[in-house]
Amino acid sequence: MARIFSTLAEFYTAPFDDVIDVRSPAEYAEDHIPGAISLPVLSDAERAQVGTIYTQEAPFKARKVGAALVARNAAAHIEGPLAMRDGAWSPLVYCWRGGQRSGSFASILQQIGWRAEVVEGGYRSYRRLVVRAMHDIALPHRIVLLDGNTGTAKTEILQRLAARGAQILDLESLAAHRGSLFGAMAHPQPSQKAFEGAVAQVFDGLDPARPVVLEAESSRIGNLQVPGSVWSAMRAARRVRLVAPLAARARYLARAYADLTADHAALQATLAKLIPFQGHDRVQDWQAMATAGRFEDLAGELMRLHYDSRYTKSRDGRDGETLAEIALPDLGPGELDAAADRIAALIV
Repeated sequence: MARIFSTLAEFYTAPFDDVIDVRSPAEYAEDHIPGAISLPVLSDAERAQVGTIYTQEAPFKARKVGAALVARNAAAHIEGPLAMRDGAWSPLVYCWRGGQRSGSFASILQQIGWRAEVVEGGYRSYRRLVVRAMHDIALPHRIVLLDGNTGTAKTEILQRLAARGAQILDLESLAAHRGSLFGAMAHPQPSQKAFEGAVAQVFDGLDPARPVVLEAESSRIGNLQVPGSVWSAMRAARRVRLVAPLAARARYLARAYADLTADHAALQATLAKLIPFQGHDRVQDWQAMATAGRFEDLAGELMRLHYDSRYTKSRDGRDGETLAEIALPDLGPGELDAAADRIAALIV
């Protein structure tokens, strides 16, 4: 039996015990339906092998070879990860387009007595809904941006707003990147498709009648592009601007980026990437500051000579009104709490 899904919410709340992705590991790694577990019926190499036979020899031979491989892999899953499932287990199975891979595996499960269904249209039906939500239609949500130069604690204030019951979307967390040349995190960024799926899922769970607070970002976060519908809403969004002295921002950044400053080689390599913009001499001075452990001085120089002017230029392209400007003289915890309280009151 094939299950038809017409909305993303139906995918997120599907009444099944498990959602099973039978595509190859590489396909799963690029993107998958949220919550799905990977039980591939063909490995990456096996999928390539069957495809080669199909195009270079004969479709019938490819189907025969593929069926044997699927049967062997299905047996391994049934004897392994699925061994403890009871008779009432109800899985939802999908492949790329709801074809032979998911149909074959679901048929085997059904013969055992499990109530398996397949996704009509497979992963592609899910992806089409993500593309529609993230690119083809306008967001129904009202966006408010936390705006401010580098080092104004936007991420910390965003999390404080969440603790106060505000609706937020943390793009940097979903993108696994802090949004600048120095923004790489310990784990790699997701694929573009996975990022868009994660953003779509968060928006699907938010109330369009209430505002959603985001950090002001550029259109790219690391290697990822902000989805078109989200970017359009951000450009037109109302803003709360955070303002802090350069010295306070430098102190804050030295604390916030302690993971990067602790890795001397990585910091030196990242600074070297600024040579095309700032020249060898200036970057060598910055590298010397890093070697000497003068991280506050380094952060101040980077903002004064590189980041502040670029942030001002990007801000000029936004159309939304400024709701308030909030001064943060020292960026201490008490100031951040007070700023979050004021912003929460503003956006009600």
